[in-house]
Amino acid sequence: MHVAHLSLADFRSYARAEVPLDPGVTAFVGPNGQGKTNLVEAVGYLAALSSHRVSTDAPLVRMGAERAVVRAQVVQGDRQQLVELEINPGRANRARINRSAPGRPRDLLGIVRSVLFAPEDLALVKGDPTERRRFLDELITARTPRLAGVRSDYDRVLKQRNTLLKSAAMARRHGGKGGDLSTLDVWDQHLARVGAELLAQRLDLVAALQPLADKAYEQLAPGGGPVGFEYRGSMGERMAGAEGREDLYGRLLEALGEARKQEIERGVTLVGPHRDDLLLKLGPMPAKGYASHGESWSYALALRLASYELLCSDGGEPVLVLDDVFAELDTKRRERLAELVAPGEQVLVTAAVDDDVPGVLVGARFAVEQGTVERV
Repeated sequence: MHVAHLSLADFRSYARAEVPLDPGVTAFVGPNGQGKTNLVEAVGYLAALSSHRVSTDAPLVRMGAERAVVRAQVVQGDRQQLVELEINPGRANRARINRSAPGRPRDLLGIVRSVLFAPEDLALVKGDPTERRRFLDELITARTPRLAGVRSDYDRVLKQRNTLLKSAAMARRHGGKGGDLSTLDVWDQHLARVGAELLAQRLDLVAALQPLADKAYEQLAPGGGPVGFEYRGSMGERMAGAEGREDLYGRLLEALGEARKQEIERGVTLVGPHRDDLLLKLGPMPAKGYASHGESWSYALALRLASYELLCSDGGEPVLVLDDVFAELDTKRRERLAELVAPGEQVLVTAAVDDDVPGVLVGARFAVEQGTVERV
């Protein structure tokens, strides 16, 4: 698939922008701070319904505007679709497909698919577990859009359960008996049920992704691996030997029961996928804390390349987005990465200067400066 046209209204620094795009490589070149990343961020937002740069929608709306609109003409084979997302900070966002009545944003999932490489990816290796959980969950949703509902349900149940635990903890601190916990068993069952589904999806993904990441790392840094994954669940040893969703459901329910006293004391849910982590290993050692800067970069890039290969195997190539990545790499890694991504159906690159775009990435060029996007 590829994006044939991108339209922005009051998105980031753009009051208006109309950008026609072709298959193959397109590079957006211009000084820093001129809006190159804003363009590719918009494509990524349509694909994931989130930004790789910020955690809230407010910064996405141009200063002084009430809302932003991102619109894209998407081509997949002989089929074309017009998708539109209206971003309303503090209110519900709205989506349209082929100018239909406004619907849920998650109805767009699966129409635009992208894999984005960015400097922020270093946090996948060096950052906290939140980054790796987000990576897994966004890839799960990209592969199977209906599972966005599972993530949403889990977040909703977790929020309700935490509210109940927090009120109980506060009551105890003020001399009460711990509040009304009569519904906690019900919330335990809800959390274990939807948590088991999310956990099963993550475990399946990790198993599929690991050999692809190992292969990609070898391509980027020959002889530097192998890489390995270890999923570390908040259930601890209960994770060992778990088989299937029903087994995971039972184990999660037991773990919640064991942790209940401590959870009531602390007022927060201590067991579940929201507390898990993916341990990334380079050789026998954890990559975090042991890998060099160059090795960490190669690992992060390998994770993205593995994601791309996995999405391709599901049917249909995603758009490859490389946001200011080449300037961060040494010459050899830059050349290897460029050779690996060059055959993609659509590759969008941002760079401060033309020299940062490897020669193998031949294609369209846009100059981005002072809010203008012009083909050169």
